[in-house]
Amino acid sequence: MLKSNIDKATGFEKRFENIGTVVFKEATSASKAIAQEIASLIKVKQSQKQPCILGLATGSSPKGLYAELVRLHKEEGLSFENVVSFNLDEYYPMEPDSVNSYVRFMQEQLFNHIDILPENCFVPDGTLSKAEIRNYCDQYESKIEAFGGIDLQILGIGGNGHIGFNESGSLQNSKTRLVALDHVTRVAASRDFLGLENTPRTAITLGVKKIMEAKRVILMAWGEGKSNIIKVSTEDQVSSLVPASYLQEHRNAMFVLDQAAASKLTRINTPWLVEKIVWTDTLTRKAVLSLALFLKKPILMLTDADYIENGMSDLLADSGPAYDINISIFNKLQNTITGWPGGKPNSDDNKRPERSEPAKKRVLIFSPHPDDDIISMGGTFKRLHEQGHEVHVGYQTSGNIAVADDEALRFASFVCDYNDKFGIDNTEANDIYKKAVTFLKNKKSSEIDTSEVRYIKGLIRKGEARATSHFIGLPDAQIHFMELPFYETGAIEKNPIGVADVKITADLIEKIKPHQIYAAGDLADPHGTHKVCLDAIFSAVKELKPKKFMNDCWVWLYRGAWQEWGIDEIEMAVPMGPDQVLEKRKGIFKHQSQKDGVVFQGADSREFWQRAEDRNRETAELYDKLGLSHYAAMEAFVRWKY
Repeated sequence: MLKSNIDKATGFEKRFENIGTVVFKEATSASKAIAQEIASLIKVKQSQKQPCILGLATGSSPKGLYAELVRLHKEEGLSFENVVSFNLDEYYPMEPDSVNSYVRFMQEQLFNHIDILPENCFVPDGTLSKAEIRNYCDQYESKIEAFGGIDLQILGIGGNGHIGFNESGSLQNSKTRLVALDHVTRVAASRDFLGLENTPRTAITLGVKKIMEAKRVILMAWGEGKSNIIKVSTEDQVSSLVPASYLQEHRNAMFVLDQAAASKLTRINTPWLVEKIVWTDTLTRKAVLSLALFLKKPILMLTDADYIENGMSDLLADSGPAYDINISIFNKLQNTITGWPGGKPNSDDNKRPERSEPAKKRVLIFSPHPDDDIISMGGTFKRLHEQGHEVHVGYQTSGNIAVADDEALRFASFVCDYNDKFGIDNTEANDIYKKAVTFLKNKKSSEIDTSEVRYIKGLIRKGEARATSHFIGLPDAQIHFMELPFYETGAIEKNPIGVADVKITADLIEKIKPHQIYAAGDLADPHGTHKVCLDAIFSAVKELKPKKFMNDCWVWLYRGAWQEWGIDEIEMAVPMGPDQVLEKRKGIFKHQSQKDGVVFQGADSREFWQRAEDRNRETAELYDKLGLSHYAAMEAFVRWKY
């Protein structure tokens, strides 16, 4: 049996998990380790003059893996001539040239860049008639068996625990077949299909039985969005409701995770329940707040017995009694609450999250998409302006792909009709809108938007963003449309961060010389734009660090519609009353193209304004449950110390 490079590099850890689980700092290094294991397997098979049979996955998780395999081929001469690949699944029905086809995905991500033989690449056929599918699926499994089975199966994991498209309820002996997709799966996929109504309801998937028969299985998962299902899949009992949990019974399976995806594992989330630890301030705060919420007690009501009975006797011995620990944690949490996010003038700021001086600050809010500012920190945004600070907004991307085609068609048709009716002769402008109308009326699923359509969609979002900033009270001079080039691909898949992206970001920071920067730290964003935008900010800030004005610049990270900071992480909480919650809602409503039929909704069916209100209310409720003041809502921030 091949000794895993992952095992050698990181050690094999098995604590509360019922399966081998390895955690890397970030996805890039994890993907490289998996790629090395695949490369080693290919070379061993080559030396034995045997084919290497790989089971491959699609989706966002394996992209880094495929990029590294391509690099190993181009730079280190790794040959794939002896590799035979079988893909897990394909949407049905699906044309192979569609932008959402897994055939196209595999070609663009891997096959077109390596020397694998085309006849050795097998992806389920999404063009068959339904009458042909059963026989086809039997033949697909027979081909795998003819090659001696899969040597190494790569998997991702769905939010409901599906592997391949084996949804909740799939049996362990399930075969390759046509399946109905779970609503949660379809909602998560709807971003790629520009709306739930365009998302397939069925798919062809390799069965659980064939996955379990693979000689080795590696399941990879990245990001906070996967953390809950990873905990369930690895620590809870095997259940058909979570097909990934079947891997606990595989003789040679492993979960490979980044820190974010592993964050809910018991040994990481509550390490004091696993082993003796050094009680840092951070761990103490996390443990005490978790204990209070678990026992449904205010912090100041926790007793020595509560600590002892819940695995925290070491903390009690080190820092007790409970009363002293409770007071310390209560005061620290209370000091995060402020109605003055820009600092309260002429006040003692020793225990406040922000400095009192300068009393009037220059503030730069970065918004990855044209609505993240109002959705994520609309109450704080408005308060900063009302309290006299000079607030600027940098809209980092055009957000054009999040505008539905029918919305763009309606806008373009209106302009064409208006110009025709009033005889407005602007040949260049008319040409743009007429080309867009023609394209949208005839657009195929395999086509990405033309430059004219992207321009119009960007114009729609720019107008909405400007309307929101005007609603807050900002003049045009303080509204900045950055249009970072990494975003402008016209497709879901974006380019990596580039020098131009960092320069545009750094130039805006240097122009404003802010005392405060607010940036989106919400890395659960399902289409990854937030992360690239944040990386651009981090790079720009580090580049500008030697500048004198940066000595007075603090960076605050907010989170958006996808996830909130943990109560133990929050360093500044800005409360809102009922009227302020309604004002924020009105600001979000300025983004009409993002209401109702939201293109990029993720796995959450709520509209963005509903998510924001629920999230802000839930944060306020946590403070209330812990024994602090009760507010209608709260926006939360964490400071990044660069």
